[in-house]
Amino acid sequence: MSKRGWRNLDESDVRVRPGRGSRPRSKQRPKHSDAAEAMVIAVDRGRWTVALDSDPDRVVTAMRARELGRTPVVVGDLVGVVGDISGKPDTLARIVRVADRASVLRRTADDTDPYERVVVANAEQLIIVTALADPPPRPGFIDRCLVAAYAGGLLPVLCLTKADLADPGEWIASYSSLDMPITITSLDAEPDELRDMLAGRVSALVGHSGVGKSTLVNKLVPDAARATGEVSGVGKGRHTSTSAVALALPGDGWVVDTPGIRSFGLAHVTADDVIAPFEGFAEAAEECPPNCGHLGGTDDPDCYLDTYTEQEGGSPDQLASLRRLLRSRAGLEEA
Repeated sequence: MSKRGWRNLDESDVRVRPGRGSRPRSKQRPKHSDAAEAMVIAVDRGRWTVALDSDPDRVVTAMRARELGRTPVVVGDLVGVVGDISGKPDTLARIVRVADRASVLRRTADDTDPYERVVVANAEQLIIVTALADPPPRPGFIDRCLVAAYAGGLLPVLCLTKADLADPGEWIASYSSLDMPITITSLDAEPDELRDMLAGRVSALVGHSGVGKSTLVNKLVPDAARATGEVSGVGKGRHTSTSAVALALPGDGWVVDTPGIRSFGLAHVTADDVIAPFEGFAEAAEECPPNCGHLGGTDDPDCYLDTYTEQEGGSPDQLASLRRLLRSRAGLEEA
């Protein structure tokens, strides 16, 4: 700088060093048109295991790209990945987009919790595993799983295990009016009927501890223990005991094991969500007064579903089952 006094300085004496932020930022993001398609099969502490083209023999570990922010990515999501997709040890790809979901299995911690937890995405079926004995069936839990399935767009299937210990007749009759597939399994037999139901589909299994779900998974996926260890090793080798994991079925299809689901909070589900899958009743419900809970009786004395059943041929048994689900959703029966 000139030795002249500061009062005599002009612009020629000033040297401006360009700042690091002088380059304007662009809001445009790369389209990643070359991203490989994959299905998420496990999640563990900021790392996602994905199967390229839903092929269980092409497994890659990935992180979520920064531009996705906090976009939730769960087991079953169909995603686009870029970067190193070789699947070699110590390589890491990036998830750059998440496709729209065809179905979503959600739950909340309880019926007052406003925070929804997405358990599985894009599953076609929800297999509700219930033991006929040891432990005894819990109809409240079954009903809540049914409500979550209907609200999320999944086909519910009731799987009654341990038929060698108790007669399934009562439970088959109890749910027969819902037109829901029911399959029976025994400890000493292969679950061939269930295996046929799962073939070529993505199915989620839920059930309480002790109902025989793990036994079923081991029969359906002979190397389930090894496969679970591999997909849960994306962190530090810990098994995913509290989150869902997708296991490839021999031949074709996926079964999503969901340990850790002990109950379904249904704060996110409305009465209309439950009724929507029931053709006839869903249309009749449009004639109900505003804010009708469709419970009938003293709770909803003007519910049009009663008129529909009495005068237009609606099934009384189906209405009774539907209202049992609605009471369970409303927390009026033990879950």
